[in-house]
Amino acid sequence: MKTAYLNLIGGASGDMLLAALLDAGLPLDILRAELAKLPVAGYTFAPAFAQRAGIHGTHLKVDIANSANKKAYTWRDFRGFIQESGFSDTIKERGLEVFSKLAIAERRAHKDEQDNLDAELCELGSLDTLVDVMGVVAGFKALGVERICSSPFPAGAGTMHSDHGPLPAAGPATMELIAMANAPVTAPGDVRGEMVTPTGAALVTALAEFRRPTLRLEKMGHGLGTKDIPNHPNVVDVWIGEEQYTPVPDKAGGLTLLETNIDDMTPQLFGYVQERLLTIGALDVWFTSIQMKKNRPAVLLSVMIPGSLEAQVVELLFKETSTLGVRTRQIQRHEAPRDSISIKTSLGAVSVKVKQWNGKPVGVAPEFDDCRALAQQLNLPLQEVMARVTREAAQQLGL
Repeated sequence: MKTAYLNLIGGASGDMLLAALLDAGLPLDILRAELAKLPVAGYTFAPAFAQRAGIHGTHLKVDIANSANKKAYTWRDFRGFIQESGFSDTIKERGLEVFSKLAIAERRAHKDEQDNLDAELCELGSLDTLVDVMGVVAGFKALGVERICSSPFPAGAGTMHSDHGPLPAAGPATMELIAMANAPVTAPGDVRGEMVTPTGAALVTALAEFRRPTLRLEKMGHGLGTKDIPNHPNVVDVWIGEEQYTPVPDKAGGLTLLETNIDDMTPQLFGYVQERLLTIGALDVWFTSIQMKKNRPAVLLSVMIPGSLEAQVVELLFKETSTLGVRTRQIQRHEAPRDSISIKTSLGAVSVKVKQWNGKPVGVAPEFDDCRALAQQLNLPLQEVMARVTREAAQQLGL
């Protein structure tokens, strides 16, 4: 599986992450074409090669063209822009997830219990936030990255200036995002000032797992921050490569299965709980029909997670379901490596996932979004498109 690892040497911000993807080989014309799918205008950006400490890389800043585009947008504005865009459903969902995390963190930081979609966002409400977020989400997709991992967040020391007055360098909204994800963070070191912005924290916590993968490295990029900090590279590294297959993970990196029997919840609540579990990092969530005492029909809720998420998931289950107890056990699994490639078919170019075993392809599955787009474009049944793409891909791969 093509995996990216974010090495947050100098922290994380939206523009640093976007610059790192460009430095790792994301073509600028493809990024511009992706961002052109947003129903907004009035911004420009141009990457520039620069140096921070001893690291040469790419620096990027989004410039807003006029005062009309410098207004503070609301969460409702950003949600509307994404929903009206021409991005695939997958990219839309991930972008909306990032902004949802930002909205919750901002509300918590201001001790505001109301979900006000029309509240102005001050520093986070400018157009460059939208460009950074959707550029990073679409950029990873364009590079074929299927999984993202990250190092712990570094915390800056001292204070910083904001529209609300002086704030700790580890800002309240940023720390709320880190806490919401139960993400690892290092204590403040020698670097003064903000190292992780709310946008950077929202992107990383929404898209990445916090672990160190073993990669067969293919490419890397350095995204540079604006400040040139003496004796510390203000840089985000992105490493991209195939993750090495490990048949049986050790206990520290193993998996946990949580299960609970429930007989007094509505289907709507089960759907909501499933969404919440997947959002915070559950690997899989499924439901099984069972019988409980007094012959009552019930549901067995099963959740497979990385072991590090156990406390967070148990808390969510007790808060969001009617259960009085959750069973837990350690499990292990074999995971087949996967590649995402583009193939030419009689219907057009389509992305497919190729399952590998012992270095050889043993199965193929078409990308649903690509097949749906072709079905709508060609006015064909979706199942016919998926069957034809699967058949032709298998023939090309010799399956």
